[in-house]
This record gives sequence, structure tokens and C-alpha cells, in this order.
Amino acid sequence: MEVALPMMALVVLICIGMPIAYALGVTGAVGAAMAIGWIPTLGVLQTTPYRTAANFLLSTIPLFILMAELLARSSIVANLYRMCFLWIGHVRGGLALAAVVASTGFAALAGSSTAAAAAMARISVPEMRKYGYDDRLAVGTVAVAGTLSIMIPPSMGLIMYGVLTETSIGSLFMAGVIPGVLTAIAYATVILVWVKRRPEIAPAAPKASRQARMASILPVWPAAILVCLVLGGIYSGAITATEAAAVGAAGALVIGLGWGGLGRKEFGVALRHTLRSTAMIFAIIIGAMIFGYFLAATRAPQNLIDWVGTLPLPPWGILLVIIAIYLLLGFFIDQLAIIILTLPLTFPLVMSLGYDPIWFGIIVTKTAEIGLVTPPLGMNVFVASGAANTKVEVGFKGVMPFLVGEVIVLALLIALPELSLYLPGLVAY
Repeated sequence: MEVALPMMALVVLICIGMPIAYALGVTGAVGAAMAIGWIPTLGVLQTTPYRTAANFLLSTIPLFILMAELLARSSIVANLYRMCFLWIGHVRGGLALAAVVASTGFAALAGSSTAAAAAMARISVPEMRKYGYDDRLAVGTVAVAGTLSIMIPPSMGLIMYGVLTETSIGSLFMAGVIPGVLTAIAYATVILVWVKRRPEIAPAAPKASRQARMASILPVWPAAILVCLVLGGIYSGAITATEAAAVGAAGALVIGLGWGGLGRKEFGVALRHTLRSTAMIFAIIIGAMIFGYFLAATRAPQNLIDWVGTLPLPPWGILLVIIAIYLLLGFFIDQLAIIILTLPLTFPLVMSLGYDPIWFGIIVTKTAEIGLVTPPLGMNVFVASGAANTKVEVGFKGVMPFLVGEVIVLALLIALPELSLYLPGLVAY
């Protein structure tokens, strides 16, 4: 009863619209008081906010968010898309393919999917409309391609997973490379099949001259150097993920001011968005930590493991049930909130079944990626539709074909763990 009542209260509070951070904090405090009494619970409430926010690893989050926002507000993303546009825009569906390639490049620069979707929608959708592309293809492509930022490092989802489970963030970043590239290939395949079946939704654009294509590479070199510094530093072991985040934020500021046309207004907007996102994430983490004390006091994770051990299901069957739950939650709850909320229960369970923590992190992040474009929440669809000034319904119709590719990639990652574990296996952290 002491577990069931707070759990039911959490679901009710979320359903009536209470912010997830507050719902976690309130139900966690009440549940902990029921389990260990109010005096110890008050001690938890006094110390948890500071102890949680003072975690050095968490400084990675605002730094990578700031890096993403600075790049999104500068002309770097526009230069990246223009280069892709000039090289492959003449192919039928090439402008949509260019958006996928540019989003892949932006994902390697920043870990914010909403920033990627918003920036790419402002830049690429007007170009696609100019050449007669259907809004469903244009907005759907931008929305779904933005989700690459939650898988391709540096990734907020992988950082949160690493912090909460004490798994190497560097190894998680390496593990996300191949799944991220596979996902981008799946998006490109969906576009090619779609435009082959319906050529009228994506007319071919004129082919650019060789001179113009070569010239388009030059403005992108600062971003390429930044990728090498951030990811190369992490993969080589020269710097930690936190230090890489600081290098990335500083580099994004230098590039934005020196080559990206970042002005005072854009800089202010980037800071405001960074503060808003950071405050939201930290509030959810603090609430989840309070809720975690309640779970620990009631031994809920251990009891769940014991109960699952009695089920007449093989380990892979239990894993599929967990993945199905993640996909279902993605319809209704913010993806980072899902990761923070569920890991205290699912991570010990999955580890007890003998699965690799790095591989499970990729699977969880992949389900979060899918949740970013599935109705009714689908945050990336709302962001892309708003930036493109079109109806949300059009955006959701546009992402539906891409969900087929998402499911295929998820199935491959589940069936072939080597896709996620090959690169981390090459380097010992």
C-alpha cells in the first residue's frame, strides 16, 4: 500500500497537468514519509536539492545546451544546410535529404533535438516550399531529423543516462555513433521511397555548379574543427565529457561571433533558452531524486526484480515488455523525464537479467528518440511546425512514414547488440 498509493498519486498528478518535477517531488516526499516517517523525510528534502544540483557531472548539461543554442542562433546551421543543398539538392527529394544530412552534422555539434528541429525548420522548409515540396514531407523530415541529436553524441539523453546509472558517458557517446548513422540512413531511405512513389511531392532542383559546391565547403570548416575538438577529445581520452562540454560551449561562442554572425540579440535569446531548459531539467532531476529515496526506502526495485524472477518469461521477453512500456510512455511524457523517472526501476531489473548497461542505454535513448515525434506529445513536431508556420496535423502526417524506419532500426539494435557495442569495445574507459 505504501508503494501503490504514491504511484497512483503520481499518475493522477501528471494526468491533471502538474509539472512532472513537482509531481515527482510531492509524491516522493509523501511516499518517503509513509515509509520512514516525516523527520527523516524532512532531512532528505533539506539536503537533496543542493546535493543533486552540485553534482559536477551535471554541469555537462547546461554547457552542451548552451553550445546547441549558440550554434542554432548563428549562421553555422544555415551554412551546413546550404552546403548539403548544393551537393545533393538536384536529386529528386534532394532538399529533404540535405535536411537529414545537415541535421546529422548539427547533431554532432549539439545535443538538443528541439534546437536542431527549430533551426532546420527555419532554414530548410522555406527552401523546400520554394521548389514545390509538399509540406508533409518538408516538416516531417525536419521534425524527425532533429531527433538525431538525442542519439548522435553529444546527446542529452545519453548524458542523463550516464549520470543516473554511473555508466561511462564517453562509452555511451561512442555507442551512439553507429545507431545514429543507421537512423539517418533509414530516414534517407524513407525519403527516397516516398518520392519514388509520389514524385510530385518533391520536384528536382537545378544542379549547382562545381565551383559553387566547392565554395560551400569553406564556411563549414569552423564547425568541423569544433566537432573534432569535442568528440575527438572525448574518444581519445584527452578530456572528460564535462571538459568537452566547456570546450564546445566556448568554441560555439567563438565561431558564432567570429564566423556565424551571432549578434547581441541572438546571444541573449540563446542564454534565455539555455536557462529555461536547464532549470526544467534540473527541477525534474531533483524531483526524481526525492522520488528515488521513496523507492529505496520501500525496496520497490528489489521487490520488482524478485517478482519478475517468478514470471514464466525468458529474459528477452521481459526486455521486450520494458521496451514496449518505454514506447507507450513516449506518447504522453517528455523523453528526458521518462529516462529520469523510470531508470531507478528498470535499470536494476535489466542488469539482473544480464544485459549490457551501455547497450540498454542506447535502446532507452532510441525509444526516447521515437517519442519525440509520436502523437499526441511529439515535441519535435510541435517545434518544427511552429517554426515552419504550418499546422501541427501536417507535421504529424509527415512523420508517420519515418516511424517505419524507426521501428526497423530499433529492431536491429535489439537483435544485434554489436551495432552499439562495437566502437566502445575498441577503447577502454
